[in-house]
Amino acid sequence: MKTTSYIIGSLLALGGMFLGIFANANQSLAQRIDPIVSTDWLASHSSLVKIIDIRNPDDFKKGHIPGAINEPFIKAFDPKCQGPSSNWIVGSEDCLWLQLPKNEDLFKTIGNLGITKDSLIVIITAPTPNQPPYFGFANATRVATTLIYAGVKNVAILDGGYLKWVSEGKPISTEIPNVIPITYRGDISNEIFVTIDYVEKNINKAVIIDARDTEVYFGVVTEPYAPKPGHIPQARSLPAPWIWKFNKEGIYTYKDKEILRAMASGVINRDGKSKDKEIIIYCGVGGYASSWWFVLTQILKYENVKIFDGSAQEWVKKGYNMVSYKWE
Repeated sequence: MKTTSYIIGSLLALGGMFLGIFANANQSLAQRIDPIVSTDWLASHSSLVKIIDIRNPDDFKKGHIPGAINEPFIKAFDPKCQGPSSNWIVGSEDCLWLQLPKNEDLFKTIGNLGITKDSLIVIITAPTPNQPPYFGFANATRVATTLIYAGVKNVAILDGGYLKWVSEGKPISTEIPNVIPITYRGDISNEIFVTIDYVEKNINKAVIIDARDTEVYFGVVTEPYAPKPGHIPQARSLPAPWIWKFNKEGIYTYKDKEILRAMASGVINRDGKSKDKEIIIYCGVGGYASSWWFVLTQILKYENVKIFDGSAQEWVKKGYNMVSYKWE
């Protein structure tokens, strides 16, 4: 009887072990890195991840996190449309900024960085000189969103970026790492980005979020790429700069998860009826929109969130109506 009990117990233990292995295998198919990682975490896990530094090449050459690969968010400005361009973003034929590259071009960029669908990615950024500091952090979320769109699921952003890393005295390097290119073929997530026609048809169905600054949303200020005051009809204001906080040294980091959740819920579900509705986010040209998309989907786990990539620039350019307020 004891022998039988021992055998049964052993079989149960083996079964539990195999179930554990199976569960771990399933877990490996899901996201295996937190969407926002700390400098301490990166310092102790740098050998396990690919570090993608999206700052400009001159800053990268002066110093970067050891092992980081440089793929700048902005390489040049299109002389015709004056929009920024790089391997991450392109200008459209009708001069819309920050548009997705063609799939084959994007796959080539990712492959040249040695990234696979299973790679763990950490994106490094910094405030952009001569521009609002939040632009640099929106650049990071735009790259993260683009990688996820292209089928790379394990994408994180370094909290505080390169400036926080340096401020803590962590090691820097001027060595340019050798990268072995691969052939990358990803599964495109076409549901992330939507067209202007899609937005127009869903204005009264989806929750439309305007991620621009509040003064732009209300029509007090206009931006040069969308020179018409106001916002898309029915849009609710949820400015992307609310996502970050900064300390006395000027280091920008993400606000606590529960604060982000409260802000998002307060706007998205303000009528108590919108919690489960589709969410469409836009901004000026497609940067800030990616910031709230990243926070909502990757941090807060909202499941039905889309980006209007043409954003206010395309909406105004094509003559659609903007809602504004009369100011004395």
